[in-house]
Amino acid sequence: MGVSMRRIAVAAGGAAYLAALLALDHDATYAGQLALGALTWCVLALVLTRVSPERRAQALGVVVFATVGEVTGSLIWGVYTYRLHNLPLFVPPAHGLVYLTGLALATALARHARALVTVAAASAAAWGLLGLTVLPRRDVAGAVGVPLLLVFLWRGRNRAIYAAVFLVVASLELYGTAIGTWRWAHELPGLGISDGNPPSGVASGYVWFDVMALLTAPLAVAFVRRQKSESPGGGTPRWVRPRSVIVRPRGVR
Repeated sequence: MGVSMRRIAVAAGGAAYLAALLALDHDATYAGQLALGALTWCVLALVLTRVSPERRAQALGVVVFATVGEVTGSLIWGVYTYRLHNLPLFVPPAHGLVYLTGLALATALARHARALVTVAAASAAAWGLLGLTVLPRRDVAGAVGVPLLLVFLWRGRNRAIYAAVFLVVASLELYGTAIGTWRWAHELPGLGISDGNPPSGVASGYVWFDVMALLTAPLAVAFVRRQKSESPGGGTPRWVRPRSVIVRPRGVR
C-alpha cells in the first residue's frame, strides 16, 4: 500500500471513529460519557505515539486551545449546548483526533492541494450564502465567520491542512447536530445575532485553534528538547557548568 493510500486509510479511520463516538454518545449516560472519554484519551495517546514530536505538539496544542474555546463558548457563553448540558470528557481529545484526521487527509492529497483548498473555500462560501438566503435558520453569525476562514485558506501558510480540517469539521458538525449530540442557540447570547445549527462559519474557529497550535508547537518542542539536554540524563545543565579559568603568570596581562 502506497503512502497516499495509507494516509487516506488513516483519515478514513479517524473520521469513522469520530462519527461512531458521536453516535454512541447519542444515548449515553454521564457514566457512559466518562467511558467514552477514557477510551478517546487512550486512542489519542496511541495515535500520538505514531507521529513526530512536532505533530504531537501540534495535536496537543489543538486540544488545549480547543478546550479553552469549548469552555468559553459552551459552558460560559452558551452559544451551543451539549446534550447533557456539560462538556463531555471525550470532546478535548476528539479535537486532537480531528486535527490529525485533517492532517492525514491533507498529506494524502498533497499533490492536489490546490483542488482541496478550492473545494473547501467554495463549500464554505456557498454554505454562508445559503445560510443568509434559503436555510430554515437565518445564519448571520455563521456568515461573519466565513470570510475569516476564506482568509486562512487564501493566505495561510498551511492552507491544505486548514482546508482538510474544514471538511472534517463541517461533516462532524452537520452529523452531530443532526443526531442531537449538541445544538446551537438560535441567537448569540447577549448579542441577538441569529445563528445556524450548525453555523456556516463554525469551522473558522477550529482553523483558528490549528493556527495557534502550529505557531506554538515549535516553541513547545524546542523547550522540551532544551530541558532534556540540560537534565542529568541528557547532559549537565548550563547553569551548573563551571566557567573555564585561564591562569596567567604574574606580570603577564
